[in-house]
Amino acid sequence: MSVALYARGGGVGCGAKAAAAARRPGRGGGAAAAQPGSVYRSHLVFERLWPDIRDDASSASAAASSLSSTSWRRSMLMTSHYQNPGELWMPCVNRKLIRPELPPSNGYLMIEANGGLNQQRLSICDAVAVASLLNATLVIPAFHFNSVWRDHSKFGDIFDEDHFIETLKQHVRVVKELPVDVLTRFDHNISSIPNMRTKAYSSPNHYMQKVLPELLELGAVRIAPFSNRLAQSVPSNLQALRCFVNYQALRFAGPIRVLAEDMVERMVKRSTLTGGKFVSVHLRFEEDMVAFSCCTYDGGLKEKTEMENARERSWRGKFHRHGRVINPEANRRDGKCPLTPLEVGMMLRGMGFDNTTSLYVASGKIYNAEKYMAPLRQMFPLLATKDTLALPEELAEFEGHSSRLAALDYSVCLPSEVFVTTQGGNFPHFLMGHRRYLFGGNAKTIKPDKRKLVLSFDDPNIRWNRFKRHMQDILHHSDMRGTALRKPNDSIYTFPMPECMCQQDGMM
Repeated sequence: MSVALYARGGGVGCGAKAAAAARRPGRGGGAAAAQPGSVYRSHLVFERLWPDIRDDASSASAAASSLSSTSWRRSMLMTSHYQNPGELWMPCVNRKLIRPELPPSNGYLMIEANGGLNQQRLSICDAVAVASLLNATLVIPAFHFNSVWRDHSKFGDIFDEDHFIETLKQHVRVVKELPVDVLTRFDHNISSIPNMRTKAYSSPNHYMQKVLPELLELGAVRIAPFSNRLAQSVPSNLQALRCFVNYQALRFAGPIRVLAEDMVERMVKRSTLTGGKFVSVHLRFEEDMVAFSCCTYDGGLKEKTEMENARERSWRGKFHRHGRVINPEANRRDGKCPLTPLEVGMMLRGMGFDNTTSLYVASGKIYNAEKYMAPLRQMFPLLATKDTLALPEELAEFEGHSSRLAALDYSVCLPSEVFVTTQGGNFPHFLMGHRRYLFGGNAKTIKPDKRKLVLSFDDPNIRWNRFKRHMQDILHHSDMRGTALRKPNDSIYTFPMPECMCQQDGMM
């Protein structure tokens, strides 16, 4: 989920829920009245535990070196605990797709995708499903320029247009642009084409009853914006088509694929201590995310001023409207605050990932990176990012294009042995679904319960053994949610089972 979507009500920042939390008894007050988990003290916990963390790694290394050369070092990546359990699921979307011969088109559908990379991806997949429902010809989606993402990329800059059109040709007609004769009917002005404003999560019936008649009459309609404009639960053939688009028709453009493949190869070579396996972390600690969360860390007045400026720059007064209450303590207790790099590192070390673990960090520009990334590098010296895996000249054509850079991160995270999500949003949701689809239905994902996590970070006097027990308990509860079937209100892009996968004997 992009920050822009959070700002429209997709998550808790400084809005009504935070205000409600502030009004609950015992939820406000100063530091003396703060409930456990309300205040950021993780840097103090790290200072207390760092000698133990360091000694723990040294002890593990010494123990490993005393074993035969064929034995692996103690690493969560190499233990049986992290093997895929349960029944194997396989992709079978092709078997589930209905393929009648395409009848003559009812007209042209244009949509405008907004948000970041995976919000755009969601809109594209849903647009193909709606085009199939309406028997419309889909025009390659336009991307809306967003004030937060600030990326002018077009569809073909991120995705392979020709592959998209060719892969879908038996299911939905797709063209790169509206034909001249159709555009002439609207005075060569796309804005003259009626915009069928559609509510979020509209049902297939809505499109058939409201949009189809206009399409048949005018020959072209557009829907802008087109974010989350199709219901989560739709007929099985549309669900299968959504998966077909997401996992087969949508592939990244050539320049992204070439560099991403090189980066994955380099990451594997860096991971020799764990047999080529590595952990990927989606770290949401960019300035805009920290600002939107309205959480408070350890930066004092300087941090407060920077966050106020960032909120005003991106959301212009939204957080100062009447009735808005900023309550950082409630947000932190409720698990709404982005984890700092330090917290991610301590969590993983407590879970058992030692300092031989290769870590890939996927992120935008980290807020106050010099300060916050330093302890993470201390704990995981084999840490890499796209800036360290790729040469400056290789990244040059992607700089200033957040969606293309996110595509590189997505591509490196996809084949990782373990994926760690820290803040929610479309990136981890799509990635978790994609990894489930590729890896037998149960990709190894750590999705910590941050309401429990902040309690362990609240006590500067906590001992390392106790901290480790807490982290391993959080890991155990995260593991229990590994294999999951989609429920009615869940996204097919996060839970592709059972509509797009079959047990054991499934086939592509």
